[in-house]
Amino acid sequence: MSNFLINNILWLKAFHVIFMVAWFAGIFYLPRLFVNHAETSSNVVSEQLKGMERRLLLFVTPFALFTLVLGLAIIYAYGTAWFVSATWLHIKLSLVILLFIYHGYCFKLVKTFQQDKNTRSGKFYRFFNEIPVIILFVVIILAYVKP
Repeated sequence: MSNFLINNILWLKAFHVIFMVAWFAGIFYLPRLFVNHAETSSNVVSEQLKGMERRLLLFVTPFALFTLVLGLAIIYAYGTAWFVSATWLHIKLSLVILLFIYHGYCFKLVKTFQQDKNTRSGKFYRFFNEIPVIILFVVIILAYVKP
């Protein structure tokens, strides 16, 4: 299996990035829906946003999982010695763990909005929306520059 992964590492990397981009598209847009939801006073709009939030989160979750699986396959293909010596990768993986925590917290927020129990302002969700942006910048720099 390792030879298969090594021989196809560029394909693994390409699909890892494709799924990562799809995942990020969703977790960039979802908090924008939260902003609109927190700021609306219309029951009709609120109900529409509830459906959009839920469907979007369920749609992008497989992309997050495929990103993770492909990333682990890439690490496996490069081997243990590479993994141990790649300090940049340890930092990247720590940020990815934070991103999965963020993603999981989005499930809680969707449920909170579903139950009409949100107490946070649109401003909170605007700041919340910046977390994956910052993580993306750092992860891209770590993955390509390897400082």
